[in-house]
Amino acid sequence: MPTVSDNLNIVKQRIASATHRSSRPAEAVSLVAVAKTASANDLREAYSAGHRLFGHNRVQALEEHRLVLPHAEWHLLGPLQGKKVMRGVSACNLYQALADMKTAQRIERVLAENSRKLSVLLQVNIHPEDGRNGLSLEQVDEFCDDISELEHIQLAGVMNLAVADASDKQLHNDFAAVRECFESLHKQQFIPDDAILSMGMSGDFEIAISEGANLVRVGRAIFPVSG
Repeated sequence: MPTVSDNLNIVKQRIASATHRSSRPAEAVSLVAVAKTASANDLREAYSAGHRLFGHNRVQALEEHRLVLPHAEWHLLGPLQGKKVMRGVSACNLYQALADMKTAQRIERVLAENSRKLSVLLQVNIHPEDGRNGLSLEQVDEFCDDISELEHIQLAGVMNLAVADASDKQLHNDFAAVRECFESLHKQQFIPDDAILSMGMSGDFEIAISEGANLVRVGRAIFPVSG
């Protein structure tokens, strides 16, 4: 049975192959190992294998796993409830799912109290009718204007969560639309030259890379659910 280290190596080889097909160097794409199904020993094994970037979509799990790997870089990937903003901000190095002004203002207040800055990604939802977290394409520019007024939040890029069970054609189309949004924000100088385009998970990260992702979020392909 493959170990976590084996799985990690396989995923990194697949990333390298996908970036090569897109005429980019392998180091152009970073990997967030999503620890939702990982045990403490799984995390230690990944860290021992040289991996340093991890993520969680829940604050409490992130806090617990950060105690296991305190020197790793941790990203918070999911929506942040108001009562958990202080804990979430304290636990993560980067927040990937900002999509509403109320949350942004709460984060800003916590950061200001602690004289700290935090990099965030805007979550863009190509299909807002599905009710998931994320800004529609039509909302992005105005939201970025509002965010630019907040001193302690640093807009570092864009994140997208693909539609479940989408066809390859739809994935290509949706990821391409997110990339175009990302490029527009860069052209307007809302995001920096080294901005993050976070797209793709275990089932679709190679398609995301082909459409320009420079960060992918992979969980079960590294930490499969046992049993």
